[in-house]
Amino acid sequence: MTIKPEKADDDADALDALDSEEKEFKKDEEIQRILRAFRLDAYAVLDLQPGVPESDIKKCYRAKSLLIHPDKTSNSQAPDAFDRLKKAQTELMDEKHRERLDEAIADARMLLIRENKWTTDSEELKMEQFAKDWREKTKLVLIDNEHRRRRQIKAQMQEEGREQKKAGEELEQRKRKREHEQDWESTREQRIGSWRDFQKGGEKKKKKKMKPIG
Repeated sequence: MTIKPEKADDDADALDALDSEEKEFKKDEEIQRILRAFRLDAYAVLDLQPGVPESDIKKCYRAKSLLIHPDKTSNSQAPDAFDRLKKAQTELMDEKHRERLDEAIADARMLLIRENKWTTDSEELKMEQFAKDWREKTKLVLIDNEHRRRRQIKAQMQEEGREQKKAGEELEQRKRKREHEQDWESTREQRIGSWRDFQKGGEKKKKKKMKPIG
């Protein structure tokens, strides 16, 4: 059976439309996943497991950023998702930030083990439920760490504010002292003149008292 050229073109257009629709669906799905991910956990935003090598982070970010880039989709939430993805990648590429995140995840695991009175060899740790509970505990630890970090920043800003106020007061005191010294110096000649006049007046009075009586 011979397929007419028009029919073949219609079929090709239909397949292209389906492919395009499928790609958009994947983009929308990934955008929603990123927006739902716990933003304090950069691994969750990138959909990576803790401890992955740096090369995997770069590879994952590149693939996902190309998929959801705002220039490549009409999804209105793409810019927000792209920004979160970029921020997560930046955090994981920062050695200190990644170290703090890894510590929080490890702390969450140990807390969960202690709370349930398990050991590191317990069979429960191999179950899917433990993985879910671990993720939830990690969220709580990260939230607590973030609250602590913000309190420290607030306390630091308050201390800096007190230091700035103190420095300002000291500066104002030095300014007033300097102005007082300048005023004192500017009236020096006047004071000296007044003192000389006073002395002259005193000498005249003495002379009058010492004048012999005729």
